[in-house]
Amino acid sequence: MRNRFDRQLDELNKELNNMGSLIEQAIEMAIKALIEQNVELAKTAIDFDQEIDDQEKKIENLCMKLLREQQPVAKDLRVISAALKMITDMERIGDHAADISGITIEMAKDKYIKKLEHIQMMAKETTVMVIKSIDAYVNKDIEMAKEVIKQDDVVDELFAKIKAELIGLMNANVQNGEQAADLLMVAKYFERIGDHATNIGEWVIFSITGNHEV
Repeated sequence: MRNRFDRQLDELNKELNNMGSLIEQAIEMAIKALIEQNVELAKTAIDFDQEIDDQEKKIENLCMKLLREQQPVAKDLRVISAALKMITDMERIGDHAADISGITIEMAKDKYIKKLEHIQMMAKETTVMVIKSIDAYVNKDIEMAKEVIKQDDVVDELFAKIKAELIGLMNANVQNGEQAADLLMVAKYFERIGDHATNIGEWVIFSITGNHEV
């Protein structure tokens, strides 16, 4: 019985890794479409969100099957419960990548009012956070989960910097207002992606220790 349960847990880890890969692709497509003002790629990124939603349902069904058939207790129950919480955050990350692509389409016709290097940095940091958070779960690595949580400070600092820059551009020229607001929303979505990755890191720690700090 235990061997079968362990095999099912391995399958759960594999599917979580697959969902993590989908999310990574979604973020990469979103930022590439944004930088290049590529409307077709942005539309592809929006459509891609359905694959993430489907993967969430697949993992949710697997978790329900484990709970129903194996009736796990203690640590095993925490592992499955954490996975259910994590996929909710992962699905929201996919939503935010699609939201960014939606804004990209709206901005595609106009030249950007500033370089997007800090937004690119946010995208890179949040992608790393997502990958690390999934790896931490699969490998039961508390220290890696803590690194993810700590890394959110870097994302928050970048968001504050972008916000200050965009407010300055709005104050300098009222015509910058609409695009500045759109770019600020893009940065806010990346900040939220960082928050969701942090949540995943916290659920990883819960799955190992039983403690969850809200």
